[in-house]
Amino acid sequence: AAGFPPSLVAVKVPVAITEALANAILRGNGEDIRKRVRVRVHVDTEALVVEVSDEGTGFEFAAAMRDPTTPDRLECEDGRGLFLMHAFVDAVETFRDADDGLNVVRLTVRRP
Repeated sequence: AAGFPPSLVAVKVPVAITEALANAILRGNGEDIRKRVRVRVHVDTEALVVEVSDEGTGFEFAAAMRDPTTPDRLECEDGRGLFLMHAFVDAVETFRDADDGLNVVRLTVRRP
């Protein structure tokens, strides 16, 4: 995406999107192939915004955000995706889309 640092669009944003997709498929939809995952991307003069949606029941965002680098969490496999998303983009938001009832994770990267 023009106007964004190459390392951001080549590495950080793809990792954040991959983690959001993995969470939507594995956790949100429980690997149910009948359920859909939607990806929307919007780029303008202010930011790059990616929304990944699933048909799951949602989750308590604050409760799911645990630092996987603390000694008591080093062996745990969960929580790393959200940690990476927060590390690599400017904002991570979750909400239920009022129009279609899907759970949405919105990743926002502001232009420098």
